[in-house]
Amino acid sequence: MLGSGFEAEDAVQEALLAAAEHWPREGVPDRPEAWLIRVASRRMTDLLRGEAAARRREERAAARVPPDERVAPAADAAAPGDDTLTLLLLCCHPALTPPSQVALTLRAAGGLTTAEVARAFLVPEATMAQRIARAKQRIRAAGGRFAMPPAGERDARVRAVLRVLYLVFNEGYTASSGPELHRAELTGEAIRLARELHGLLPRDGEAAGLLALMLLTDARRPARTAADGSLVPLAEQDRGLWDRASIAEGTALVTRALARARLGPYQAQAAIAAVHAEAARAEDTDWPQIVALYELLERLDPGPVVRLNHAVAVAMARGPRAGLELL
Repeated sequence: MLGSGFEAEDAVQEALLAAAEHWPREGVPDRPEAWLIRVASRRMTDLLRGEAAARRREERAAARVPPDERVAPAADAAAPGDDTLTLLLLCCHPALTPPSQVALTLRAAGGLTTAEVARAFLVPEATMAQRIARAKQRIRAAGGRFAMPPAGERDARVRAVLRVLYLVFNEGYTASSGPELHRAELTGEAIRLARELHGLLPRDGEAAGLLALMLLTDARRPARTAADGSLVPLAEQDRGLWDRASIAEGTALVTRALARARLGPYQAQAAIAAVHAEAARAEDTDWPQIVALYELLERLDPGPVVRLNHAVAVAMARGPRAGLELL
């Protein structure tokens, strides 16, 4: 069972479907809003009755377990903010594909409407609605619950949330389709959710690193496109247009994370972005430091994109021939 959030949304959707079926045949009622509320309430009542019956079964089973073996805290003992973290972890359930995790996170945790999520990814609203509905069904089929995962699964689920927020940000910053190079609604929502996640997990170095990476990258957005809409390479950007407040916040975040947490790939990427941000001019960039950071990143998260960027940094620091030797 997924809890009242998804169930309430389903109840409203069923009420709207019922209206679409009955109103053309029987006429619009005098108080359409009251009609919708009544139908949705009946559906919610049915769902809650089912949940109550399931809870009674669980309570009867739990009563047979000795008290000292009941390690799970009561639901009403959750700390403030736990619901948000639980919802993010649920939206990134391992039964879902990454595109489904992204869509469900934006819809359920991000608060975007289905139409807004569909517009952001340039797909028809009906297609996105089906994707979100299938995602909920898969979670239910996998036995997903609106509850904190067991301790043994929690870290992997948090890493999945970080990956999803990273994908959302990247899709907004470097749009993979459509006429626009940037989609502010996606980058803004990714930053908001990453900030909230960092607030819930202040000791998680990678949560801090991801937020820092987003802030440092998004700070360059005002200088990223020319007047004709074309992309401006980093080396040619007017750095006076960069958002210094975001740079200061991002740099402070990654500096603190590097000092007290185990190094991870998001922290390494944020550190690279911070080195770029510190240079007043492109020619002032500390390329040897960036090379050292890419060497760390290749060990943490190897891949062709990291290898290519590492080679570019080596070429800038030691010459083209040295860079080519890495490819």
